[in-house]
Amino acid sequence: MAIPGLTRLDHIGLTVPDLDEAHTFFVDVLGCEYMYALGPYRDDGHWMSTHLDVDDRTVMRRLHFYRLGGQAVFEVFAYEAPDQRAKGPRNSDVGGHHVALYVEDLDAAVADLRRRGLRVLGEPTTSRGASEGQRWVYFLAPWGMQFELVSYPGGKAFDHDPGAFA
Repeated sequence: MAIPGLTRLDHIGLTVPDLDEAHTFFVDVLGCEYMYALGPYRDDGHWMSTHLDVDDRTVMRRLHFYRLGGQAVFEVFAYEAPDQRAKGPRNSDVGGHHVALYVEDLDAAVADLRRRGLRVLGEPTTSRGASEGQRWVYFLAPWGMQFELVSYPGGKAFDHDPGAFA
């Protein structure tokens, strides 16, 4: 049984090394709307370890909120922590992740990323099977986080015949 009342994704939270660099990325590259900021937050007790599973001496310097396409919300943190790791996980690492964003014209989007000097991982891949009709490519944010662009303007094979892939 699913969690009672669960209806949708609310936001994606991520930590970055430089909020100014992240702001430029989210606003200028992804086209997000900047919403508001909060912080700093610190606690002299055990709130940080109890509620966030981080070292109690951790300080959340600032937190920015961005909206993309009127829906997805990114909650972008800058932390100071004595045991902070500076490098994020790869996709193959436990906890590895990426954020996939839909674009209408994948080739134009990839050309734009390259024009901006962002690292695009290879050339777009054409999917097969249930995802046939989709093309995708990964790229890296300035701080190394993995993002993916996907496009399937005519839908995926699954959209046209879901029973064939059950």
